[in-house]
Amino acid sequence: MEFAPPLKSATLIRRYKRFLADVLTPEGEELTIHCANTGAMTGCATPGDTVWYSTSDNPKRKYPNSWELTQTQEGHWICVNTLRANELAYQSIEKNVISELSGYEQISREVSYGKEKSRIDLLLQSKQKVNCYIEVKSVTLYQQNNGYFPDAVTIRGQKHLRELSLIAQQGQRAVLLFAVLHSGVNQVAAAKHIDPDYAVLLEQACNSGVEVICYKANMTEKGMVLCDKLPFLSMG
Repeated sequence: MEFAPPLKSATLIRRYKRFLADVLTPEGEELTIHCANTGAMTGCATPGDTVWYSTSDNPKRKYPNSWELTQTQEGHWICVNTLRANELAYQSIEKNVISELSGYEQISREVSYGKEKSRIDLLLQSKQKVNCYIEVKSVTLYQQNNGYFPDAVTIRGQKHLRELSLIAQQGQRAVLLFAVLHSGVNQVAAAKHIDPDYAVLLEQACNSGVEVICYKANMTEKGMVLCDKLPFLSMG
């Protein structure tokens, strides 16, 4: 995924109201930019960090600039725009970067499925294989050298695990793909200390046949790509 044109940098002043952040450009201009992240963003929004933002040419947008990446004062890169995770996953599967998900003929997005009226992020189909349902989650929480998901209690995420478990029990392929969007993370675990219900459901999902796959992105202000497979630390 390329950022075209390349992102612009600024210094973070503060994030507030979940969807807004104030930044200071190198020219000394203070801007309010949009933040497409509903999570806690723990460790991703420290005042003084470098913010990399894109600019939309849509004249109807109240806030044309969007926060894409954080470059922390410790030197880590983080993608805070969670909307990018699905696109990264799509491109990586299409280019056969994720070997576990190669060999399918068709990729569809946002397909309705399940008893709880969900939409699967990606559906892979092939005449030679059973359907593969993929739920993509971005991992940005970095604590004690581990990456954790979620960074806040997620009722929606719990629903997705129930749906994936049923898919696996029906004999089709169900995958939870963690797109690791923090350069410091080298292994991933369920955030039991944040959402214990999610952790329990994830363990049950794994026991039901749901596969957990983790890939980390390489990130710069010019672009991102999923490239490195990481281990998932199960609780079993």
